[in-house]
Amino acid sequence: MAKLNVPSPAVAIVGRHNSGKTTIIEKLIAELVSRGLDVGSVKHHSHAGFEVDYPGKDSFRHRAAGASETVIAAPGKMACIKTLEGEMECSEIVRNMRGHDIIVVEGYRKSGLPTIEVMRAGNEADLAVAAAFIEGARQGCSLGSDFTQISRAKAGGRKHANLVEPEELAAPAQIEELSPEEVERRERIKEKMPTADTVAIVTDIPEAREAALLFNIPALDLDDTEGLADFVQARFARPRISVVIQAGGESRRMGRSKATVPFAGRPLIMRLVDRLSPVADELIITTNEQENLQFLYDEYPNLNLKLVPDAFKFRGALPGLYTAMQASQNPYVAVVACDMIFASASLVVAQSITMSRTGADVVVPVNNHGFEPFHALYRRETCVPAIRRKLDEGDKRAQSLLSDPKLNVFEFSQDRVLEAEPRGGCFINANTPEELRRIEESYLGE
Repeated sequence: MAKLNVPSPAVAIVGRHNSGKTTIIEKLIAELVSRGLDVGSVKHHSHAGFEVDYPGKDSFRHRAAGASETVIAAPGKMACIKTLEGEMECSEIVRNMRGHDIIVVEGYRKSGLPTIEVMRAGNEADLAVAAAFIEGARQGCSLGSDFTQISRAKAGGRKHANLVEPEELAAPAQIEELSPEEVERRERIKEKMPTADTVAIVTDIPEAREAALLFNIPALDLDDTEGLADFVQARFARPRISVVIQAGGESRRMGRSKATVPFAGRPLIMRLVDRLSPVADELIITTNEQENLQFLYDEYPNLNLKLVPDAFKFRGALPGLYTAMQASQNPYVAVVACDMIFASASLVVAQSITMSRTGADVVVPVNNHGFEPFHALYRRETCVPAIRRKLDEGDKRAQSLLSDPKLNVFEFSQDRVLEAEPRGGCFINANTPEELRRIEESYLGE
């Protein structure tokens, strides 16, 4: 997975200076790697002008001579040092770190990433934040509120003073009573408070644990590395995906099986396997011509590949989806038609990240032509019974599943598709020999 050019999911670990977040991240990365995950990491350095090279080295001399970007390459390792104007956004950094199961980011509280907050009782700044945090939680505020306007926490995070109403604290007369030092301290705390993106707290402070409970987010112990790894892996790491290529059988308009029709000198189905298998923890091809596709076992002996016949004798979009779901072992099922000539592994991964973040049951691309249900991602647990209900009602249309009010359907916009696959063309398909020939003639072996 690490060598693939596909998006990487990411989570940020944040906290104040001396909160211990670096130690926690170090242990978390080691635990995730021990579980077989490919982990990338990003460290936010608060000071400008840091150096990763030093005088005397050739690469330093290149930079000193005026090179704006220097790459240092050796067997098994490469580093790039590049001059930037301003600071690169965390989202852009993560977008350029492709092919990881998870990226663990240290810092970047305002990145928009899901964040895990670290608070340690031995750190006075953390105690101050925890005091403000619990007062906000007890008053029923939402995550992302300005908790410093609710708590009258004393400097250093010691026992807070009596609670006052938020409107009193917002009044100019009240603010004027605060010393300049207290105003400055509150501003520092305000910049380091949990936000609407906070998804968990790692702490040994009882008030912080209580606040997390009130906000309905997990609270983990500082030394519970396995528990933190369980949470990160389940919620944010690249999930296990079954990729199902729907090959069906003979196509009336094509005049033969689309799976075995030649494209660029090989059966079209092999092109789909090559493009999608790198992101498939399980690869399934649904087909009613298993005997004609047996050659795939010889061509791909190292793949976990299965040929599966249709579950129903009657044809239709929903029966095909049902076959795909029933044959799959993993929680997420990517279903792709075998004539999607430019099917995208990157799009499948981007859809899986979206499904994990949103809790959607279906992530389906949508464009000017409508939905694209045959390059979509489905949550097996909820979609199997939904499809079964529709089939029992005599409905065979994919549209009926996507309009099911019991399912959370996330519409993956054209902009999101192009972000995942900038070259586009993911949904180009061929239904006739003439269409296939035109596509093949324009094909440049991308």
